[in-house]
Amino acid sequence: MNSPLATRHSSLVLKAPAKINWSLYVLNKRDDGYHDILSLMHCIGLYDTLAFEHSDTIELITDMDIQPQHNLVYKAAKSLQSHTGVKNGARIVLKKEIPSGAGLGGGSSDAACTLIGLNKLWGLGLKDDELKTIGSMLGSDVPFFFGNMAGYPMAIAEGRGEILTPLKIDISYTLLLIKPSISISTAWAYEKISSKLKVQNSKKLTKTVDKINNINLIYNALKAGDISFLKAGVHNDFEDAVIEEYPDVGSLKDKVLNAGASMAIMSGSGSAVFGLFEDRDKAVNASRQFSSHWNRVVETIISS
Repeated sequence: MNSPLATRHSSLVLKAPAKINWSLYVLNKRDDGYHDILSLMHCIGLYDTLAFEHSDTIELITDMDIQPQHNLVYKAAKSLQSHTGVKNGARIVLKKEIPSGAGLGGGSSDAACTLIGLNKLWGLGLKDDELKTIGSMLGSDVPFFFGNMAGYPMAIAEGRGEILTPLKIDISYTLLLIKPSISISTAWAYEKISSKLKVQNSKKLTKTVDKINNINLIYNALKAGDISFLKAGVHNDFEDAVIEEYPDVGSLKDKVLNAGASMAIMSGSGSAVFGLFEDRDKAVNASRQFSSHWNRVVETIISS
């Protein structure tokens, strides 16, 4: 018997891209319990696929080992129903390629894709800003993924991730992604880093300006194709806390560098590490050293 993932017919099929963080700073914990961040985020050519068709109820078919009601796709569909008051249903088939607990934004991208897909399927005519507002209640990274659909695969994210400055990028970069066997909860990562955050109000503004300047330097280097700056310039505030608990992540990062990457860094709250390579052949050759781990050679997405 064929899998329902392969046999279901759908009227609308969309691809949800993963993302990486070229840099990620956690600035402080907010009164609402979230953290203010500053990050340079970039969509990459690794996709989950979502197929949508009309149905009487919300039905999610997926190969993930998770109850549908706990999946962000299902939550996005229910949130859109609640926000608009529509009674429409949908059968949604989710085929995963982006690993969970990797810091690659798969769940958030799926949620954004669901809001976009159901807005079309149900003929709601909602603007992106309204969909982003719904999405921001589901996850801090969700609004970022709307930019890729509009031709902006890169953005600076501020606030808790919902304040976005879209950026144009015309050069694509080859990356080797590697995920160790561990999966990391974003909530756990923020809890770990909160204990290390010591915000000093007198120095906070200066520190934030320095970080913004560094983000801009990284963007300018990527825009110009100058990868020499990146190895020293990229930064992820989560790395030390994650590597302290999971030394294998640090070992993977070192191994990627030794395999010929120009730079390597953990993405998001982990656990995936990515290395930047001069070309695809070198990345593919290096990937053979990581056959015992999930790995993919991908390219960053350029502006359309």
